[in-house]
Amino acid sequence: MEISYDKKYNIAYIKIQEKTSKVETITLSDEVNIDISPDGKLYGIELLNANNQLKPLDNEIVFKDTVTGKKTRIPIGIS
Repeated sequence: MEISYDKKYNIAYIKIQEKTSKVETITLSDEVNIDISPDGKLYGIELLNANNQLKPLDNEIVFKDTVTGKKTRIPIGIS
């Protein structure tokens, strides 16, 4: 998985997996699009107006293992 941010256009993209086939972009709202394959596999999530959507993250992403409870914190620079 990869998360990218384009500061010029204020768009974040969460790439779940590499596109191996043609995908369809589905608009979920004015600020969220998803890329999905014909067989239903999720390839990515696009966040428009990303700095407002990601602001609640307090400039970090937290990965939590739900079995062990262990948290890994990764600082991000979106403002």
